[in-house]
Amino acid sequence: MPGEGERRLTFAAAVKDAAGTGLLALGLCIPIIAYRTHQDMSNRLVLQERWQFVAFAVLAAFAARLVYLLAPSIALKPAPRLRMGGESGAAVTVFKLVGLVLLFAYPFLTIAMVGPAGAIKWVDNFAIQILIYVMLGWGLNIVVGLAGLLDLGYVAFYAIGAYAFALLSTHYDLGFWVCLPLAGILAAFWGILLGFPVLRLRGDYLAIVTLAFGEIIRLVAINWVDLTRGYAGISGVPRATFFGLPFDDSEEGFAAFFGLEFASIHRTVFLFYVILMMVLVTNWVTLKLRRLPVGRAWEALREDEVACRALGINTTNTKLSAFSLGAMFGGFAGAFYVTSRGQGFVTPESFTFAESALILAIVVLGGLGSQAGVVVAALVLIGGTELLRELDWLKRIFGAEFQPTQYRLLLFGLAMVLVMIWRPRGLISHRMPTVHLRQRRAVRGDLVGEGHG
Repeated sequence: MPGEGERRLTFAAAVKDAAGTGLLALGLCIPIIAYRTHQDMSNRLVLQERWQFVAFAVLAAFAARLVYLLAPSIALKPAPRLRMGGESGAAVTVFKLVGLVLLFAYPFLTIAMVGPAGAIKWVDNFAIQILIYVMLGWGLNIVVGLAGLLDLGYVAFYAIGAYAFALLSTHYDLGFWVCLPLAGILAAFWGILLGFPVLRLRGDYLAIVTLAFGEIIRLVAINWVDLTRGYAGISGVPRATFFGLPFDDSEEGFAAFFGLEFASIHRTVFLFYVILMMVLVTNWVTLKLRRLPVGRAWEALREDEVACRALGINTTNTKLSAFSLGAMFGGFAGAFYVTSRGQGFVTPESFTFAESALILAIVVLGGLGSQAGVVVAALVLIGGTELLRELDWLKRIFGAEFQPTQYRLLLFGLAMVLVMIWRPRGLISHRMPTVHLRQRRAVRGDLVGEGHG
């Protein structure tokens, strides 16, 4: 145990180091943040001072460095891990059931708190968006988290599903429930086509090829004007209906059929439950596949491809199955994305590399192979972005021109850095194989010595 003087010396050294970090931040912020140029009404270039931003950045750098230096000296007891059995297993089951009930009741709770008009924003822009990215994250988690194949072009399947739905619905007048499975099947087909060229690639080379595939799909959507209309996009995509009942105020609409007063919230709630059921089905299928031979083959491929081949596992079929299933769920999410937009519009600008990076970040930050981690990461990254729009009260502190949403990427990068430092395997890391010994046993030393493997 160090003495009181040594503790003071350690704390003083940490404060001195943090002060140096603050001075470094001050030097960097003066040319970047302290001054801003803009044109006035006379088209003159005016220099605007923003020293309050500099002070906030310096204090944040000082506090972050101080906490980082003092954190190892604070003795914290590790939280006990929940064991899936006995009382702890029952507690986890009850927690899941309660969370599922609250999830199903979310639209009605939101309507009760803020009313039908205010609930549209919290159900559509918040809950539905998060669920779309949860589904995308779980689809990519099959490829990256379970099979260990780094895919940087996953947004391509998202785009394929969206464009397949838009083209089928507008050109062939097919309904939502027909176009949705067709979009997933087409995306799975393209996942197989992507899988063949990358069968012999690993690591960085695989990532480069998948990145190129994502850009190829986007460029095709831009340049094949006769089919996709290029940058203009495809508009007039039919909205989702309740098995043929449109959500309008006509006599054949949903509200009139059930004797309800027409409200635009009806369509939003319906879409929420549609994407919720799609997400639950995706989770159920993924968990079931993990316990099947194909899921165990994915895990073997992730851990060691050479050993996987030595065990007699067909790595070709294993990779193709991972790519096709992950692409199928991405296609489903893309089809729902198009029909959930109020204007029924799809454009190539919605499927840039930034979307792939965001989906991959959700998987990596949540924890490779973890279903729950993807949910937490999507809630933080997507939900946090939406919550930034509600921070207009910060304008009273930083000025009327301060826009919290402009700092979304800054906070996004900061979150990635912090997670990589303190939780390098993700928020909820889970790489336990589905096949393992139920009881850990000690191995004698003579069995693991030289000459015994």
